[in-house]
Amino acid sequence: MLKTFLASTVALAALTGAATAQDKKLVISVYGFAQDEFKEIVYDPFEAQCGCELVVETGNSVERLAKLEARKDDPEIDMAVMSTHDALAAARAEITQKIDVSRLSNYDKLYDIAKDPVGDNMGVGYTFYATSIAYRADEVTIESWEDLFQDKLKGRVAFPNVTTNQGPPALYMLGQAMGDDAASLEAPINKVAENKDDIVTFYVRSSQVAQLMQQEEILAAPIGRFAWGAYSKMGLDMAWATPKEGQTGGMNVMVLTKGAKNEDLAYDFMDFWLSTEIQTKLAEALVDSPANAEVEVADEIAENLTYGAETVKNLKLLPPDVILDNRDQWLDLWNEKVGQ
Repeated sequence: MLKTFLASTVALAALTGAATAQDKKLVISVYGFAQDEFKEIVYDPFEAQCGCELVVETGNSVERLAKLEARKDDPEIDMAVMSTHDALAAARAEITQKIDVSRLSNYDKLYDIAKDPVGDNMGVGYTFYATSIAYRADEVTIESWEDLFQDKLKGRVAFPNVTTNQGPPALYMLGQAMGDDAASLEAPINKVAENKDDIVTFYVRSSQVAQLMQQEEILAAPIGRFAWGAYSKMGLDMAWATPKEGQTGGMNVMVLTKGAKNEDLAYDFMDFWLSTEIQTKLAEALVDSPANAEVEVADEIAENLTYGAETVKNLKLLPPDVILDNRDQWLDLWNEKVGQ
């Protein structure tokens, strides 16, 4: 009788536990890359901590932003990660809500540029990356963004398409090198157009340019620092340029969906992701550069990341409103002049 009672109790407890886990569900929307590493470092440990189910949806920014807007009145997603300018677009469309940063115990550990990059606390930065020029140090010297168009690189250079996250920042820095910092990007787009026959490809995926570099079809290209690890392992004499005009880059942020059905869990998850422990593990796995200023990694890890207060301080990031308010005109001008 006692055995029967205990078995029933255990079964009931198991059922109750299962029901509780099912009731506690968090739905997140993230980029599709490095999901095996995110599962090991972030998702599984958070599920174990919260006793909840974590549902992960992946895709590119455009697809995920469109889905959020389509379900605006009955949101499925509780929190999402995206670029700063997509986060601003979501805020303007009233898809997201202000984040109560007092509910994030790790907020004060963030670099200042990550604390409110979208404005009005509509997003919290969790990672950023530098954009500069990867090049063959045994073949060419890069000291300025204008060096992309030196004679030695004619027919041996790649440039990011204006539709990519690397495109506008690279154009912005090229404009800086030309003495023109206008938001229209007209001068640098014209410069690219004048030299377009000497550019091997206007890439749309970072894997394209890595393959061209490995095959020695190109000698230089602007890339995001997050991709540098692959270049440093090519067995070629690769270097990361520090142009006299500086480096640019981008930042990804966490946003909270307006009307999120699991808001408390969303706050717990964001705080977990921003913690020193998790940000350190993501950095050591070369998944994300840390936005948490307390993270410390070995030199061989740091050289593959956008890492450290001095590096972060010197990043010249395009403001999200500049990107959002000008990108249609950039694309029109690019199509007219460069003709991609």
